[in-house]
Amino acid sequence: MNQELLYDINIWFIFGASIVLLLGATWLGFAMGRRASQSGAGDSARSQLATMQAALLGLLALLLGFTFAMSMSRYDKRKQMILEEANAIGTTFLRTQLLPEPPRQEISHLLRQYVDARLAYYDAGIDAARLHQAIARTQTLHQQIWSFTTALGDRDPRAVTTGLFLLSLNEMIDLHAKRLTAMENHVPESALILLYVLAILAVWLVGYASGLAGLRNFFMIMLLPLLIAAVIHVIIDIERPRRGLIKVGQQRLIELRQTLAER
Repeated sequence: MNQELLYDINIWFIFGASIVLLLGATWLGFAMGRRASQSGAGDSARSQLATMQAALLGLLALLLGFTFAMSMSRYDKRKQMILEEANAIGTTFLRTQLLPEPPRQEISHLLRQYVDARLAYYDAGIDAARLHQAIARTQTLHQQIWSFTTALGDRDPRAVTTGLFLLSLNEMIDLHAKRLTAMENHVPESALILLYVLAILAVWLVGYASGLAGLRNFFMIMLLPLLIAAVIHVIIDIERPRRGLIKVGQQRLIELRQTLAER
């Protein structure tokens, strides 16, 4: 598992810290702007500041949109991987019924255990011991099913049914590796750090410009950092599929387990 600060600490702590950090930067900028206005800043300085503010806010909006799009694409990919894995396991199970006995019964039983192992992998959350156990169990089942397949191939290497079963089994094993990668693949932490730096600079500049202009509605000034903190919170939450509020459901695998249990 990747060890990165923003993906390892509590999401609500990050949200609270983001609010404090951005509100503090806004308040500091507002106070500095008020002080500058009392010293008699000219119109040219205000015009230059407005240009810088528009450019920085535009860059922040671009980076927020880009980062959010990256996180959503990964979220959709994880959802798609669950559907593909459930379909691959279901297809493998159906093609198992074409195999002769006794391997048919043995492999069917192992595939039911395999679905349980895949669900256990997700249910493990951030528990490293349970994750390691679930992955080890999955790999053990791969080896057991493959040993039966090898025996079938040695018995009759020209059997069409064995070939069809082998194709679906290969896809099922490949999807296991792909899903492992998809679960750990997220927006680089360096991009999030850059996002925070730009956000802090942007809200500081907004506060400074507001103080310089003599605006007194401090609530409206503080609304922007709150919204930015909320968007960053959602981005980080999406990128942490094992914790937080936004998670990928395992309904397809749960339905598959129920279906296989009835057969």
